Amino acid sequence: MNNALVVIDVQESFRQMPDWEFVSQPDIVGQVNRLVTAARAQDHLVVWVLGSRPGSGTVFDPARGHVRLMDGLEPHAGEPLITKTAHNAFTTTNLHQILTAHGIRRLTVCGIRTEQCCETTTRIASDLGFDVVFVTDATATTPIPHRDAPQDLPFPQLVDDPRTLGVADVIARTEYALADRFAVIRTVDELAGA
Repeated sequence: MNNALVVIDVQESFRQMPDWEFVSQPDIVGQVNRLVTAARAQDHLVVWVLGSRPGSGTVFDPARGHVRLMDGLEPHAGEPLITKTAHNAFTTTNLHQILTAHGIRRLTVCGIRTEQCCETTTRIASDLGFDVVFVTDATATTPIPHRDAPQDLPFPQLVDDPRTLGVADVIARTEYALADRFAVIRTVDELAGA
């Protein structure tokens, strides 16, 4: 086994956020499960990562009960489940040690958010010497409001702002930034079969 699937932040916290209704991949659990099934069939390591902000009072505060995998995702015995407090899955965890201990050289990355935790993890993994496959259609994101958008506007109004970056643009930008620099871009169908 020298391959690992890293599932990042596919957690209930995101479903509690006002932007979730605009998510790019509403069936993120189904897409991730296809990759997990394929990884297990090939005896690849599956690593589960949760994002946490203890004491924040937000949906990422474990005390609120949302820092858990979304329903339908079930780690098997022996599959690491780690919790991070940074955007990437390496800095505040022992992910690098886990991968090294298993002899992993190639990572497949999926999860939430495409351009944030998934992209950042991919860049660091590449810098650490891992070969990375980024599975865009097994990631999810939401529109990104312009930096000057009023903070007190309801999210549907922010989405209507022409300066808001839509999910298709966020995903395309991420693919352009990663492809042939930090990762190879693949689809779920390519990795798990149609």
